Amino acid sequence: MRSTERNGPPVSLLSRATAVLEAFDDSHPVLGLADLARRTGLPKSTVHRIASELVSLRVLERPDDATVDGYRLGMWFFERGELVPVHRSLSDAALPVMEDLREATRQRIHLAVLDGVDVVYVEILGTGRHDIASRTGGRLPAHATGVGKVLLAYSPAATVRARVDAGLPRMTPRTIATPGGLTRELRKIRSVGMALDLEESHLGISCVAAPVFGADHKIRAGLSVTGVTGSIDPVTLGPAVRTAAFTLSRTLRASGL
Repeated sequence: MRSTERNGPPVSLLSRATAVLEAFDDSHPVLGLADLARRTGLPKSTVHRIASELVSLRVLERPDDATVDGYRLGMWFFERGELVPVHRSLSDAALPVMEDLREATRQRIHLAVLDGVDVVYVEILGTGRHDIASRTGGRLPAHATGVGKVLLAYSPAATVRARVDAGLPRMTPRTIATPGGLTRELRKIRSVGMALDLEESHLGISCVAAPVFGADHKIRAGLSVTGVTGSIDPVTLGPAVRTAAFTLSRTLRASGL
């Protein structure tokens, strides 16, 4: 549950500190004291005390710009994030495959995993238009992205229900925003073995995505080729993405991952 979705303010010290950290997201990388209090439901005095201690621990930091009054996530997160086993093992296996796919397609390559009902981008290779919101460590609603839809298509039904229960917000006019529409889309993805994002997450941007399976034969990640809509041809790029995803799946199985 995200901080902005809480039914009431957190009680324990740990849950209060977690609420402060969860208040930050892609749309709110810098938050002032009043914003933190509003998004967490905590008193300003409590937020100030917690934030000050987190700054001293380098978990939060003040922006370099003196004119900006607020807090942002600190380098502590980046340093520790590189140690997360799922990130290291999956990335180590995926990067050579992603490099080959980038060379073959000359497009932006995404590797993402499912975290709750959102996708989190583990690795991104290649440049792209500045208005593509994806970034390493970034998060987007699973139903609105190619990698997200391919992850949902091969996940348990309970995961899909959780996404529907959390809502299907429109990121563009083309985003699938109804449970029935999502069900039909996921069925189609399973039948062809790949997913398309046709300007559903960003206008003017499309992608082709394929599933990556782990050693347990369960869905592990989504791999995609992303670019300006006119340059994304599913007929030619689909086989390339599926082959790369199959190669990565085979590598994960051989490594016991």
